Amino acid sequence: MQNPKIETLNSKQVQNPNAPNTKVYDLDERTETFARACRVLIKQSPRTIAGIEDGKQLARSSGSVAANYIEASEAVSQKDFYFRIKICRKEAKESRLWLRLMDVEGDLSSQRDQLVHEVTELMRIFGAIIKKVG
Repeated sequence: MQNPKIETLNSKQVQNPNAPNTKVYDLDERTETFARACRVLIKQSPRTIAGIEDGKQLARSSGSVAANYIEASEAVSQKDFYFRIKICRKEAKESRLWLRLMDVEGDLSSQRDQLVHEVTELMRIFGAIIKKVG
């Protein structure tokens, strides 16, 4: 049986041809999932002075990626869309920095590395959009 989501792709969805299960990625959902996963990591991280400050910054920047993508989706002009996507990429870069600075060990380190990978992919997606639109 075919996955009904694959048949109803819209302009915001991308099908990853290399994925074995042909999962569909909606950037609205993907950026929100990234922000939520960052918050889960922050809640589990050590409560040191640096950890608290890095966590605050990560919460802000990861949420900003998702919020600005929503703004880009609702842009009133191509110029507005371009500007919002540039902000998404900037906030994604900042999120990657805060993730790399987080001092975590064990399972949390693996979780952090997965988030670094995800935000790097998001940066590349936003970069490709900027290149295409700009």
